[in-house]
Amino acid sequence: MPNVRVHRPYDDGENPKDRVGVRKPPLHLIPPAAEILESAVMALGAKKYGAFNWRSSRVKASVYVAAARRHLVQWFDGCDDDDESGVSHLAHARACLGILLDALVTGNVVDDRPPAGASTALIEILTDDEEES
Repeated sequence: MPNVRVHRPYDDGENPKDRVGVRKPPLHLIPPAAEILESAVMALGAKKYGAFNWRSSRVKASVYVAAARRHLVQWFDGCDDDDESGVSHLAHARACLGILLDALVTGNVVDDRPPAGASTALIEILTDDEEES
């Protein structure tokens, strides 16, 4: 057998794609269960309102924040799943926030938040910085 040398641009065995890929958003870190359950909620919304409706017409931030908060409150208060969809209230909250994030980055959100308040400062003031020993 002839002595054939395989040219490797990287002696460490690293694939050249790895150097580029590791600098991109790590989408593999999103929990698959969360993504799958959110997709079920998004499919229901697409059926009711039309797919990507939040890109066809502007959406009010307050509507989606209120909906997400309702779903979180219901879940936290012991109601696991939404009655209409049968899917976790947590997936519904994710869907609301996902739509809001998409609307923000596409410039399709109506920012109807109230004027800035003191919540960030209050959280910092009321956060216990001392570690238990």
